[in-house]
Amino acid sequence: MLLYGRNPVLEALRDGRVTEVLVARGVEDAFVRELKATDVRVRFAPRIELDQLAGTTAHQGVIAEVEDLEWATVDDILDRAESRGEDLLVVLLDGITDPRNFGAIIRSAEVLGAHGVIVEERRSAPLSPVVAKTAAGATSYLPVAQTKNLPRLIDQLKTDGVWVYGAAGEAARDLRELDYRGKLALVIGAEGEGLRRLVREKCDELVSIPVRGRVQSLNASVAASILLYQALAGREPGGRGK
Repeated sequence: MLLYGRNPVLEALRDGRVTEVLVARGVEDAFVRELKATDVRVRFAPRIELDQLAGTTAHQGVIAEVEDLEWATVDDILDRAESRGEDLLVVLLDGITDPRNFGAIIRSAEVLGAHGVIVEERRSAPLSPVVAKTAAGATSYLPVAQTKNLPRLIDQLKTDGVWVYGAAGEAARDLRELDYRGKLALVIGAEGEGLRRLVREKCDELVSIPVRGRVQSLNASVAASILLYQALAGREPGGRGK
């Protein structure tokens, strides 16, 4: 798989998944020295060659040949929380098919302390170079798993004591009113469509983000980031709890 962008490539190098790096001629020496310090093979080429390989000019002058990104398992995510002695915090995605939204959510989830992201197998963008580029290296650190049936997974999580909040713009419950302690799953739906009916019905509560402007909805990745930050704040000592 070809991976492009400086942060994703550097993280893949640290993770040992890179076999070769292609660098555009003219890229500054400091970055090239950082690449060469990893002992990976570095090859130089005209920038137009990188444009053609990446299918975009947004590669920041570097493309790497890497092992394909691998899906984790749901158990990997559950074990991650348990091994750290932490209450589970997981993000469930219902129909996020835009790779940039997907990557941005993975990035926010990693930065804000979630234990993983889970998507439904047939209703998600694949783990692609665009996802990895947007995630800015977070795919090297955060497990991302698939499930065949998201509503069924929600039932399984609830049986294990996980409380499930679904984001819905029309929900009466303000996200600032919630208790974020304990095992928690946050469900984010597709832009425009929102959560599917069955997914909505499986959630313990539907929550909304208060808005003040004329535009009454947020990008899915922005909504996920806000909800994750609120969950992080609510789980800190002195955070909101019941």
